[in-house]
Parts: sequence; structure tokens; C-alpha cells
Amino acid sequence: MIRSKTTFVLGPGAAAELHFPGPGETLERIAAALDFSRASANQMTRDTAAILRHVGKLAERTGRTEEHLYRAAQRIHQAAKVGRTIEGVVDQNDDDPLVEAFGKLALAVFTLQSEQRSSVRAVPQVPGGVPLQTGDYWLLELGRLISAGLPRSQLEKGLADLAIVSFTYDRSAEHVLPYVLSTAYGMTVQEAQRLVAGKLKVFHPLGSVGRLPWQTGEGPDVDWGNETAWNIAALSAHIRTAGQAMKDRAALGALRAAVAASQRIVFLGFDFAPAALDLMVDGSLSHNPELVISAPGLTGPNRDAAIRMLKRKTGVERDDRVILGEGRCLDLLKDFSLLLES
Repeated sequence: MIRSKTTFVLGPGAAAELHFPGPGETLERIAAALDFSRASANQMTRDTAAILRHVGKLAERTGRTEEHLYRAAQRIHQAAKVGRTIEGVVDQNDDDPLVEAFGKLALAVFTLQSEQRSSVRAVPQVPGGVPLQTGDYWLLELGRLISAGLPRSQLEKGLADLAIVSFTYDRSAEHVLPYVLSTAYGMTVQEAQRLVAGKLKVFHPLGSVGRLPWQTGEGPDVDWGNETAWNIAALSAHIRTAGQAMKDRAALGALRAAVAASQRIVFLGFDFAPAALDLMVDGSLSHNPELVISAPGLTGPNRDAAIRMLKRKTGVERDDRVILGEGRCLDLLKDFSLLLES
């Protein structure tokens, strides 16, 4: 039972523990898939075919010809040779809106593929279970932290005191947590989904690959891991760059208000990209929140620089308010379970 208002910030390291590809691998796969010269030579890969199925619909949505889109795809393929992430490639080619459109289409295709291939299943392997492959994962541990010792009569308040900020495009947290609650409290999955939709604040500052069918809100929806969805071109329009997210004043205000209200901010596999921090915090947080950090991908000087930047951005000056975990996100949630429940 988590007794303090807490925000969990999910980054690529958290996704990696659920066997999602990292930003570098995603860029490599997209770049390879957009090498359409191989397609013309009868060497088309499965990834290329998956993207080509949606080019016609994207041409309709953008009002441009498929040939224009193919030129934008080639630009992504070339720029990826010196890029670090697909988002970075899109941002540095902001003079061509078709690069953005094609980059987002590729991200939507690969995100749904990644959902389908991850450790998160569409449905539990056994009735009444949790949709995760056999193993121990931070997402299951998070569900335990939320539900353990929390009476059913206080569940709504417990969920309302939490926020999840995901800088990945998948929907793993909102997909799995209702099953955990259903198992913990003997309610139906549908009841648990309604509770999560109504009480738990889940933010995707950079968008996601669409709503799950049971989630409220506007925009297209798609089942978990449905890599053959017919509406991928429409789904891709709901992926945003950091600059676009910064212009959405209503969403930005709600996100920052949730972070500012938190007594504890837990970073799980976050990469501390400056643009991501700018989205969450627009000035120093006056209440000196506790910062609990698991960043296994950051080591040495980069880790030190990330901590300095985080302290400067949040205004946290006391070293005892910054707690660094060693190892995986799962290890952090287990090793600091007493702290996180306090």
C-alpha cells in the first residue's frame, strides 16, 4: 500500500525489462525497413512489408502522393546513419512534414509489433491470472505495492493518489494493472478497468499507439499488440514530438500539476533526456520531493550529470532526498518497498 502521493516515471529502461526494444534498436529496425531499394529487388523484409501496407492510407491522410512519402522515408533511412533515436531524426528534419508523418507511422507499426512480442500478453495464460509471461517483472511488483494492505474500501483513493508518466508509446502499465487489481480484490477485469480509467492518472507526454478499447477519451483505439490493425495510419497521428507536446497547454498543465503534487517521484529506467524533464517540470518544485531513481543504463559521468541536472531542475538540494537504486527497476521496487509504501 503506497501511502504518499507518488508519481512513477517510466522510461526505455523499464520497457527493456519487459523485453521491448530500446531506442537504438528501434531506430536500426526502422532504418532497415525503410530501405525500399531492397523491396524493389525482391528482397522485401517482413518489417518493410508491414509498413508498406499503410502507405496508401497515409498518402490519403497527408494529401500527398506515395512517391513523396517514399522520398521522406529515404531521408529517414539516410539520417538514421548518424542519429541516435527516431525521434531525433524526425526533429532534425522538421523542414519536411512528411518525414514526421512517415516516422510516426513506422513508430506505430513497430510499437504494436513490440507489444505483441514483449513479455506482456494480450490475455493471461491462465484464467484469473496476470497477462505476463512466466517470470518476475517490475510491473507485477508495482501492482503488489499498490494493492498489498490496501482495503477495497480505500482503493479508489489509493489509485487517485498515484500517477504514471510513461515516455514510451506502449500501453503496458494500463493494460496489466487492471488484471492485478482483479486478482487482488476478486472483481471482474471490466470493473478493474473502469476503476483504472476513472481514478489512476496515466500520462503519455509523447503520445501512445492509441487507446486500449476500454479506455475513455478521444481518438482511435486498438487492442494490445494488434500488429495488423487496419487503422495504424490514424493511430500514428497521436504520437507527438516533444515540441508538439509542449504546445498542448491543457495536457502539459495536467501533467505538471500531478508531478508537483507528488511527495515522491520514482524514476524507472528513465533516460533523463532534457526535453522530457522540461515537459514534467517547468520550474523548481518548492516542496522538496523525494526522488527515487533506477537508471541501469546510465553509468559513470552520464549518471552523475543526470543526477545534477535532475536536482537542478526539481530544486531538490538535500542529498538525502535523492535515493539511487542499483540494478534493475524490479530490484528498486523490491529493495525499497518499505520506503515506497511509507
